[in-house]
Amino acid sequence: MEQQITSWPKVGAATHVGKVRHQNEDSYLVSTASGLWAVADGMGGHSAGDLASLTVVNELKRIPPPSSAAELLAACEARIVDANSRLRQITGDWPDRTIGTTVAVLLAYEGLFACVWAGDSRIYRVRQSGIEQLSVDHTEAQELVADGRLTAEEARSWPGRNVITRAIGTNDDFELEMTDGTLDDGDIFLICSDGLTAHVEDPEILALAKNNPPQRACDLLVGLTLERGATDNVTIVIVQFGTSRPGEHRPSQVGEGS
Repeated sequence: MEQQITSWPKVGAATHVGKVRHQNEDSYLVSTASGLWAVADGMGGHSAGDLASLTVVNELKRIPPPSSAAELLAACEARIVDANSRLRQITGDWPDRTIGTTVAVLLAYEGLFACVWAGDSRIYRVRQSGIEQLSVDHTEAQELVADGRLTAEEARSWPGRNVITRAIGTNDDFELEMTDGTLDDGDIFLICSDGLTAHVEDPEILALAKNNPPQRACDLLVGLTLERGATDNVTIVIVQFGTSRPGEHRPSQVGEGS
């Protein structure tokens, strides 16, 4: 019999500007009371990238605790639509600049979850002893892998690996991708910007996420990224579900680099 997930999840989050960039264009959201956690990785340079990611995160922050899974998903999609409209208005004031952001959102209501994303920020699930990337990168490299023109290993070093094909704010029309399912006791979800996966392999993410409390795992993963050069901003949110009594979790918050 499927075990109902009844307790507050344990949550950790961390962000760092890295060792090369001068500004952190990532933002994240921990909104445990609403069953929503997100990472956004902005683009546009200077003040535009962080404005883009924070615009999406601030819209998602407006979502109140839902009364159903369908209500939560609909609210998430509506807030992202509003964020896209806001960013398109801003772009009109800066016509010489492309302003946009990735977004990766984990939603949970009782025993159900959904992942919603656009771009190459990722959502992983650690279940028992395995790790699975639930999101699919919206990048030129991933499209070539899907077509059989590149191997996954070749894509890691392909010159256009960071060119994303979907984002929020870059077009009037945009497309989100989604996957959903049921939660198992002990499921761990990790949401991250590509600053993490540029330096840390999936088996390393698995080991640290599985063997440490969420906040400790986030801190260790950021530290490992910094040890390896941290050529981009790095942001991580980890959410661990279980059936035990409510444990330690961070309060609802928006996080961004300073």
